[in-house]
Amino acid sequence: MANLIRRDGNEPARTQQREVDPMRMMREMLRWDPFREMQSFFGRESEVFDPDFEIADHKDRFVFRADLPGVKESDLEVKLTGNRLTISGKRESEHEDKADSYYACERSYGSFTRSFTLPTDQADLDHATADLRDGVLTIAIPKLAQAQSRSISVKGTGTQKS
Repeated sequence: MANLIRRDGNEPARTQQREVDPMRMMREMLRWDPFREMQSFFGRESEVFDPDFEIADHKDRFVFRADLPGVKESDLEVKLTGNRLTISGKRESEHEDKADSYYACERSYGSFTRSFTLPTDQADLDHATADLRDGVLTIAIPKLAQAQSRSISVKGTGTQKS
């Protein structure tokens, strides 16, 4: 499960990530998997596939994007259960011929699952859409009409006597 962090968009994302955020550090520590680091000792380093997601809170919708090159539409599953969005899929390795020599193998393969909790009072879960195009998964979840902010004009009656 991931927590959403609001960015104002004035600074580049790389600069904002360098700031010390204790909550972000805790999330990263809780997400750390020591067994993933040990897989290189057992020759299974290429089986870890963990795509990063970009989440944006627009005025009228929530947008989730992930780079998923090589993932087929049939190998991808997007579920909405209650207020939880779960994205899972897999990227399979290509056929490996034992006669081939590899000098570097940096591409990752395997299965992944990510879950996000949506605000139930804002998300219109019935009208969510998902699109996989050119290796980029885009999920759009519209906001409910009553949850969208609107401006209210303030009218005064004049000066007050004290």
